[in-house]
Amino acid sequence: MASVDDRTKVLFICVHNSGRSQIAEEYLKRIGGDRFEVESAGFKPTGLDPLIKQVMEEDGFDLRDKKTQAVWDLFREGRLFKYVITVCDRANEEECPIFPRPFVQLNWPFPDPAAFTGTEDEKLEQARTLRDSIRKRIQQFVEETKEPSKS
Repeated sequence: MASVDDRTKVLFICVHNSGRSQIAEEYLKRIGGDRFEVESAGFKPTGLDPLIKQVMEEDGFDLRDKKTQAVWDLFREGRLFKYVITVCDRANEEECPIFPRPFVQLNWPFPDPAAFTGTEDEKLEQARTLRDSIRKRIQQFVEETKEPSKS
């Protein structure tokens, strides 16, 4: 679905809306600019992961006041999206949601930051790797969804 102003509507979903979907939302807003109307939500929303807040701040995002939201609330409101992209790893997360279509559903499996192990520095490095991987996938998505130039 395109919104009234012809921006492509995209929803990123993960289990808790505490990390991966938030990263994807912020990067698509930055990289895709006005072409996209973007939101993120979770199957069972919790608070934002502190590691994610920190690594996103390193790249100029202020998520201190960012709230999580429930995907079901968006669907109950009748919100429609052209793309619904799950960013959880279906192989390792039983609660990674699947929705019936009238939209394009994609799955980009990324590791859950809540499962990161090691020292705080090691977990921080894993969060940076996750952030950078999601940013790269967003850049690819923006390129893949460009309309061909009219010449």
